[in-house]
Amino acid sequence: MVKIGIVSLAHMHAFSYGAALQKIPGAQLVGIFDPDQKRGAEGAKRFSSQFFPEAEALLDQVDAVIICSENSRHREYTELAAAHGCHVLCEKPIATNLEDAKAMIDACAKAGVKLQIAFPVRFAEPVRAVKDLLDQGRIGEVVAIRGTNRGKMPGGWFIDRELAGGGAVMDHTVHVVDAVRWLLGREFISVYAEVDSRIWGIPLDDCGMLSLELEGGIIMTQDPSWSRPKSFPTWGDVTLEFVGTEGVIYLDAFAENFLVYDDGQGQILQEFYGGDMDYGLIKDFVAAVAEAREPSITGWDGLKALEVTLAAYESARRGQPVRLS
Repeated sequence: MVKIGIVSLAHMHAFSYGAALQKIPGAQLVGIFDPDQKRGAEGAKRFSSQFFPEAEALLDQVDAVIICSENSRHREYTELAAAHGCHVLCEKPIATNLEDAKAMIDACAKAGVKLQIAFPVRFAEPVRAVKDLLDQGRIGEVVAIRGTNRGKMPGGWFIDRELAGGGAVMDHTVHVVDAVRWLLGREFISVYAEVDSRIWGIPLDDCGMLSLELEGGIIMTQDPSWSRPKSFPTWGDVTLEFVGTEGVIYLDAFAENFLVYDDGQGQILQEFYGGDMDYGLIKDFVAAVAEAREPSITGWDGLKALEVTLAAYESARRGQPVRLS
């Protein structure tokens, strides 16, 4: 039995990860720590688990933790978990700066524990099907990609620069960058970005457009904006269009859905019926711990995705492309 704790419920994904844990044979949600004691106690009650008012007390009882804190606190909790010999699944982005990301990777390596980053898009069934097609060479050589990860504006700590590290570009670039790196096995080599706040009147960026280049001369655009209105039937989207020398693949990670026109609630709702990518992510992490193998998504993957994101902000500040090392 792999004993797992959740460190902080600040990120909304903590609740879907907790629900996934309860469905996985061989995994036990031992408890929850949250510096917001009211939120933590309510979360523990929801999962019929124990609330720990001190992180160290939880870490002494578990084999691994899922960290869902504010972005800027990922390093603090990862280093604490590693010091207690606990494996770590950390919510994306890995950190808000490269120094913290590298420190997290080093701390886990020195402690001999695993560090996995939460990029659940890799576990979406349409995404895995597209990887098979690309690996088979079904559309020849990929020459261009168009990506989107547009969503609603989340508010709260997501629009606090100190806690989040950035706005929409920080929040929604890393998912698509990681998916493309995994799908193609290519690294990004340059980024040019336009970043602004034009939609919600918030102090951080809520929209942007990235123009990227990958190894092999592949060009790509990415829209990470918080551009979905409050009335939108779901939180947002993840799409990728691959243009090859022998064909085109259009990927919608959340295409398995239907619309419900609900007069009772006075709105249109999008109901998803496809596979649960969060479940796939958590199941993979539990298996990595149980089997003593390397996680399928490493701290290095988190670092590379963050590197592209930070380069986008630098490009926007400088008004010119930024080369990646």
